[in-house]
Amino acid sequence: MPQHKSAAKRVRQDERRRLQNRQHKVRVRTMMKELQASTDREAAEAKLNEVKAQLDRMATRRILHPNKAANLKSQLERHVQSL
Repeated sequence: MPQHKSAAKRVRQDERRRLQNRQHKVRVRTMMKELQASTDREAAEAKLNEVKAQLDRMATRRILHPNKAANLKSQLERHVQSL
């Protein structure tokens, strides 16, 4: 239990941010699964741009490590090129 008012506020903020970060991660993971399941190259390329933009936003906000975001983008690029 926090002993100070500011510590209690920090606990509340951390919980709220943790839930928001989880929502971002889940949404991106779902988008990536949809992209990998698609067979149409044009649709996959359109979806790829959305996923890459979202990964960049998450890396900027440090929800994901920037190198991890880059690795995921590279992996998805290779998948779309193979279609």
